Amino acid sequence: MDPLPISVEGRDLRAALMTDAGLNALLELQLDGTKHLTMAKSIQRDPVRNTVIHVDFQIVRRDEIVTAEVAIMVTGEAIEVQRGSGVVEQSIFNVSVRATPDRIPQRIEVDVTDLVIGDSIRVQDLKLPEGVTIDLDPEATIVIGQPPQVSEADLITDDEAAAAAEMAEAAEEAAEEAGEAPAEGGEAGEGDKPAGDKPAGEDASA
Repeated sequence: MDPLPISVEGRDLRAALMTDAGLNALLELQLDGTKHLTMAKSIQRDPVRNTVIHVDFQIVRRDEIVTAEVAIMVTGEAIEVQRGSGVVEQSIFNVSVRATPDRIPQRIEVDVTDLVIGDSIRVQDLKLPEGVTIDLDPEATIVIGQPPQVSEADLITDDEAAAAAEMAEAAEEAAEEAGEAPAEGGEAGEGDKPAGDKPAGEDASA
């Protein structure tokens, strides 16, 4: 079937796409008295107001396997990772799933409660609804418990730290000694007279 341009009421479209099914909702369009079961294949939004300005609808059947993008949502709190000063790093945020239109999930949740540093959750570990498959490498990593980042300062050995402390202490002592010593060419004390000066009124001749 060739693409057919249509227009829909903006308010009705927003309401249809804000259900639990999200962008993967099944939508029924009426064209010239004929009803068509469709899904929103792609959506374009206004870059400023973020309102929907264009939608490509795909006609589907309820018993037909279709492909749709589904978001992956991380849930839970990785206590063990946090205790080790690590971080939970998510590398995959959306997956392409295959299922009949009525089985496409709104999202796929990944529970990281039991995650520890060095452990990971892969595609094969996902709990998918019945009849849903993913076209992605089963070994692909979705979430991993990363160890704490090590900076160059953390790599300094004890000997290097001790040597640095000694150098700092020696520099501090040298600075203190320099501050206590009289300055070269300092001011003359009382009774000192500049060379060549003679008392007032004294004859300078031999």
